[in-house]
Amino acid sequence: MGVEIERKFLVKDDSWRSDVESEAHLMQGYLADGDKATVRVRVTDGAAYLTIKGPTVGVRRSEYEYPIPIEDAQAMLRDLTVYPAIDKMRYQVRSGRHLWELDLFAGENAGLVLAELELGSEDEPFELPAWAGEDVSHDPRYYNVNLARNPYKHW
Repeated sequence: MGVEIERKFLVKDDSWRSDVESEAHLMQGYLADGDKATVRVRVTDGAAYLTIKGPTVGVRRSEYEYPIPIEDAQAMLRDLTVYPAIDKMRYQVRSGRHLWELDLFAGENAGLVLAELELGSEDEPFELPAWAGEDVSHDPRYYNVNLARNPYKHW
């Protein structure tokens, strides 16, 4: 079974920009959003994925991800998503032993910058970078599916 253990933080400033290792544009939309699972389609720089995620318990949830043809993913984003697609740039930034993913949202979520850190266990120690702000791991408003449902600019 696939498991995702993820922490999320608001980003305080742009000091992370000098440490960017890679960047990618992501478009993602939700095909289903229920109590037991969400189903997401994502297109990113020439690749596409279908992802099924279970409910979040603490900072852990089940996750299954499968590559799919990009043409299929683009059609799903255009024709089948239940909310408007999420548009964001993702930057990978190393801090200490960990590779962080920083998402700069566009469109309806413009102005929001989140840092995500995937961990091997819920109690894995990590160093909090100076640019990382408030821990929002337990705030459901910052789940991507909820940002699609209730965009940041409407808060």
